[in-house]
Amino acid sequence: MGITNLISCLLLLIMFSGSSAAPDGSVHNNDEDGGGVCKSMVDNQNYPCEEHNVTTYDGYVLSLQRISSDHAGRSPSHRQPVLLQHGLMMDAASWLLAPPTQSLPYLLADNGFDVWISSSRGTEQSRRHKILLADSPDYWDWSWDELAACDLTAMVHHVQRTTSQKLHYVGHSLGTTLVMAELSEGRLTQSLRSAALLSPIAYLGRVTSVLVRLIADRYLPEILHTLGVYELNLNSEIVSRILTLICDEPNIDCTNLLTAFTGPNCCVKPSVMDKFLAHEPQPTSTKNLIHLAQMIRSGKIAKYDYKSYADNSRRYGQPTPPLYNLKNIPRDFPLFLAYGGADQLSEVNGVRLLIKDLKRHIRDKLIITYIPNYGHADLVIAENANKLVFDPLMSFFKRH
Repeated sequence: MGITNLISCLLLLIMFSGSSAAPDGSVHNNDEDGGGVCKSMVDNQNYPCEEHNVTTYDGYVLSLQRISSDHAGRSPSHRQPVLLQHGLMMDAASWLLAPPTQSLPYLLADNGFDVWISSSRGTEQSRRHKILLADSPDYWDWSWDELAACDLTAMVHHVQRTTSQKLHYVGHSLGTTLVMAELSEGRLTQSLRSAALLSPIAYLGRVTSVLVRLIADRYLPEILHTLGVYELNLNSEIVSRILTLICDEPNIDCTNLLTAFTGPNCCVKPSVMDKFLAHEPQPTSTKNLIHLAQMIRSGKIAKYDYKSYADNSRRYGQPTPPLYNLKNIPRDFPLFLAYGGADQLSEVNGVRLLIKDLKRHIRDKLIITYIPNYGHADLVIAENANKLVFDPLMSFFKRH
């Protein structure tokens, strides 16, 4: 389908679909919806769980859960805090889908860590703002630049203030991008002990997902934004119809949408996948998708490009968006990096470019784990991730 025909189809869909806000037009709230992640997912596993709210400096109210274990054998003051940050179109629930013996938060808690799980702005648990409503365009005026500089910073500082300790960090997918961006610019190094990068996202120029590359190459997020779609919600009527159009393209199989986006996952139980589909995907901003599409087309990791010399100069002091120089990540900052050979987003060649940036890292401060048959989601919800990923990760944390 050509660009002109695609724009015409999208315009017709928008005209007959109405609002580009959430399907029910509402502002979701973790308090109003019945208690949040603790009540809906953790309490029935008999782990102590606290709900926290964190407000960013630009006014977004974020949901954060704290999980511990009565059997960990350590007093709260001796438990090292760990913050878990989900990936694109995910939320805190993505860490809690497998049984406790296979879920990273519960395993960390059982091993004496103080576990914190975040949900980024725009997700169902974090849709509040001090002033803006979630159906307003201004609410969705952000990309992952703001997720890094605002959301991640606010959550890290909240955990640090609450525990009076530096913390470990675990990011999956886009969650790795956020912490690498902040570390590369000299921030958070005094607040974090270490960072684990699961399915790291940095250099996207070699993404092999046919669906993702088609979306980027045809400027679909930019077209949607121009037509007034500011919230990207895969469960909304308009986006579902657009995906149906795209999935009719040759060489694209959308029978399993997760596989279509990320590539195959080898080791996720069907029961866990059912839970995944019940909780995910979560909304994000269309602007965030534009930013990622820019990274795919350019092959670079840079700040959001406003496609205007004047706008870029006003925001960045230069006509083009500055790069995030990952070589600036301190060479003595402990990093644990794990990726899979079947991943079509955190693709092997892209990860190798990241590892090249880290080649000056002190040897025992950089641990790299490669699992040939793992896909994008396997790093979090595979039935054997506890042995292949989480056990080595906890050993890494205990050394640092």
